[in-house]
Amino acid sequence: MINTLYLPEIREALALNNSQELSEFCAALHPARTAEFMEGLTATEAWDVIQYTDINNRVEIFTYFDLERKIEVLESANRDQVAELVAELAADDRVDILQDLEDEVRTDLLSRLPADERREAIRLSQYPEGTAGAMMTTEVAKLGESLTVARALQELGQQAEEFETIYYLYIVDEDDHLRGIVSARQLVSSFRTPDTILSTIMETDVVTANIDDDQEEVANKVARMDLLAIPVVDAEYRMLGIITHDDVIDVVHEEATEDAHRSVAVEPLEETYLRTGIFTLSWKRGIWLAILFFFAALTAWALRQYKVRLEEVYWLAWFIPLVISSGGNTGSQSATLVITALVRGHLTLSDWLQVVVRELLMGLLLGGGLAILGLVVSYMFFGTSLGWQAMIVLPVTLILVVVAGTLTGSVFHLIFERLGWDPAMMSNPFVTGIIDILGIVIYMNVAFWLLPQLTPAG
Repeated sequence: MINTLYLPEIREALALNNSQELSEFCAALHPARTAEFMEGLTATEAWDVIQYTDINNRVEIFTYFDLERKIEVLESANRDQVAELVAELAADDRVDILQDLEDEVRTDLLSRLPADERREAIRLSQYPEGTAGAMMTTEVAKLGESLTVARALQELGQQAEEFETIYYLYIVDEDDHLRGIVSARQLVSSFRTPDTILSTIMETDVVTANIDDDQEEVANKVARMDLLAIPVVDAEYRMLGIITHDDVIDVVHEEATEDAHRSVAVEPLEETYLRTGIFTLSWKRGIWLAILFFFAALTAWALRQYKVRLEEVYWLAWFIPLVISSGGNTGSQSATLVITALVRGHLTLSDWLQVVVRELLMGLLLGGGLAILGLVVSYMFFGTSLGWQAMIVLPVTLILVVVAGTLTGSVFHLIFERLGWDPAMMSNPFVTGIIDILGIVIYMNVAFWLLPQLTPAG
């Protein structure tokens, strides 16, 4: 029978020091499920619970704790016990969690780690954040190219527990230069001829990541090639480590979160939402709100320039929200489509002309459709009493504003990409702010062109 204790029972077992119950609880389910059952416990209680299982299972359960709980545990629990757990983490996970700790705690834990793990953690932490080097793990199955299949299987059997994954076996020469790759399935299948040399069965066309490659570029490569892991090499093609698919998923989540923040004009958070201070969070939001406020002020300034026209033809003011929202919404759609295509590798800078042509045609089609609706709205408001020129002011404006929206929403992001900036920085609120100003200028100039009775702006 599976022992699925609930919070009151877990706390009671802790109070009674019921080692049998707690040991069974930790071992009965998948570590992820065990971690879920402990979500209502304090970090101290959760740490006390996993002391009742062996170190390997303890590490597994710990990896499924959320980041805030991990940090709280490592900063508050017995340092010797924590150091034992940290030493058993995968190299890349160890570096990630250490970097999130307070400086004093990090230094103390590093000093308590075995020498090899400490050196490895320090070395990996030297790679810039967001690069392949910072993502990789060095626990990788490397085999010599002159080994036979039988000898290779023997070595794997002796070292398997040290590896994070053995989906792929990397074949290297004496100087650790990557020579090829053999899948675990391929190696087992070749056991029918145990004297076969690995160099004769390995694949030499290996997809690799350079140590300095951006993490998003690596993630796209893994997704595009449908890989379970990708080897990381230096400029001399020496094998340094691998990046596994679970790390790629983490990168995808991280990049998606950053893009989601930037899409609403919020500077990406370095910590989780709850761990970010109120003043820090206010600054990250406020700085962009101030910039957007400036755009809104420009919109007010643009309206002020057309004060005389609005006084002469008051009904123009009725449709200003409709005009600017149509342009802003269209621009946001184009911006989202282009950013998504750029991130997923479906679009490159060399496609800029094709993008412009497509967005221009879509702007004409979408603008034409909205223009028909605009004509209906104009007729509903004042019929034909103001003349045909007045009736087509809104439809003509909508065509031009929507075209401006599609072009602005797409081209600005391509420009940012060309400059090497994150296209998501040109967020939807920015696009909307720009289109608001353009929309007013276009609207008033169309009105002046079609309504000769208006006084020129001055």
